[in-house]
Amino acid sequence: MSDDTAANASLTPVRRKTLTSQVTELIRDDLLRGKYPPGHQLNEVELAASLGVSRGPIRETLARLVHEGLLLSQPHRGVFVPLLGEEDIVDIYFAREALEAAAFRRVISSTASPELVGLLDATVDEIARAAERGDWPTVGDLDVRFHSLVIEAAGSPRLNRMFGTVISETRLCLNLMADVDPARRDLVHEHHELTRLVAGNDVDAALATLERHFADAVVTLRDRLRAAQS
Repeated sequence: MSDDTAANASLTPVRRKTLTSQVTELIRDDLLRGKYPPGHQLNEVELAASLGVSRGPIRETLARLVHEGLLLSQPHRGVFVPLLGEEDIVDIYFAREALEAAAFRRVISSTASPELVGLLDATVDEIARAAERGDWPTVGDLDVRFHSLVIEAAGSPRLNRMFGTVISETRLCLNLMADVDPARRDLVHEHHELTRLVAGNDVDAALATLERHFADAVVTLRDRLRAAQS
């Protein structure tokens, strides 16, 4: 047996996506896109019929999404899309600030790569164009992309994993503003400023700007929540 043959024989075959993984991606995407409104109950039988699968993968999917914080399980009642309150919004952004501050600090202290700065600049330009069109769901997607780029650049798998959970909950918050002008005219400016600071070396200024950025987001989301409840 040749060395190449022996090496190939020792490799573990790549597993294809399981049916449950595919179902989870579909339902997660629907949740993040706001297909199911807050308080909506997800029914195993209906989901299985609509996706053409058995109830097993649906049951596993719902359990995963409960673990991710995208769904809420209520004993003897079922699984529901969470009804987020003001305390939830504050806590989600508190957690985000803690995670992102760590990422911004590491990225800036180690000198951000020109590639990262270029990607951030391009994303901000896309945010500006989407805002001009009044395409607020896309603005939300691009906002998430911007912050995810910095998290990934920090090079911490654990930080990235924790961010994955809290950013999913952020997307549930952003659904409060779906198809609505977020009334944050400084959104593009704030992202331009964060990009400039990532490219520089002033960590304190970057963290102060990040704190202000999230404080503005909390105020906006609180206002939308109160308007929806009135």
